[in-house]
Amino acid sequence: MYSLIQFLSKQRLLLLFLALECWNLWSVFTYNDYQHSLYFNTNNALAASWLEKVNAVKSYHQLLEVNGALAKENASLRSALYEARQRKGPEGPLHYFVSKVTAQRFQMTPAKVVDLSTTFSQNYLTIDKGRLDGIQPGMAVISPYGVVGKVLESSAHLSIVISLLHTQNTISAKVKRNGELGFVKWKGYQSEVANMNDVSKYKQVLKGDTIVTSDFNAVFPPNIPIGVVAKMGLSSDGNFHDIQVLLLTKFNQLHYVYVVKNQLAAEHRWLEQAKPKPEE
Repeated sequence: MYSLIQFLSKQRLLLLFLALECWNLWSVFTYNDYQHSLYFNTNNALAASWLEKVNAVKSYHQLLEVNGALAKENASLRSALYEARQRKGPEGPLHYFVSKVTAQRFQMTPAKVVDLSTTFSQNYLTIDKGRLDGIQPGMAVISPYGVVGKVLESSAHLSIVISLLHTQNTISAKVKRNGELGFVKWKGYQSEVANMNDVSKYKQVLKGDTIVTSDFNAVFPPNIPIGVVAKMGLSSDGNFHDIQVLLLTKFNQLHYVYVVKNQLAAEHRWLEQAKPKPEE
């Protein structure tokens, strides 16, 4: 306390000067219209700028919540879209009726990607949904742009997804324009490109054709985009097209995905196992 009094005593002239300066400035900005107006406008501008920055920071931190809400809404809309497509049925003279269960068999669950790889020959993703969210091995995983992969294993709160960028993952596919069937498989390099195989050289495939999942896919709903034909040639045996497909899903930019639950998957598997084996 004594030291503080000594310091104030030694600096009394400086402190008095500062006090008088403050009083002088206050008087200038209070009793002069121009200075008062200048102070008022400057103060408002600084306050507005500060509030704008604070709101920008708040909005940024709310993006995660907003994106999650949008992902849930998109999942609901996608489920409704698949139901509408199923109810429409094929065009033509055949009057086709689809049951409610069949029409509603695909349900979407949004999930956030928490880890992924794209630089190996066998790549995986980790998502933040697991068994407690209804996620089970074998379920399809898609993005807003196209095919991503399928669920390999699930814990209570997380799941591992085997990526399309995996050399042992194959996807039944077709050319959207004419329905020609084949399968898409990644060769282990170039995360933007995969190959479509088993398409006869006598079938018409054009550069720019869209490749989608087929109607006979055991994992994915039909007509999910996979990619676009970027380059064509002939396979080594000369009997099939050698088709390079530019993938629509940008795996390096994946943040949210949709896990597709097929309500009839277990029933389908049971029937497939019940089929009599062909005689040798």
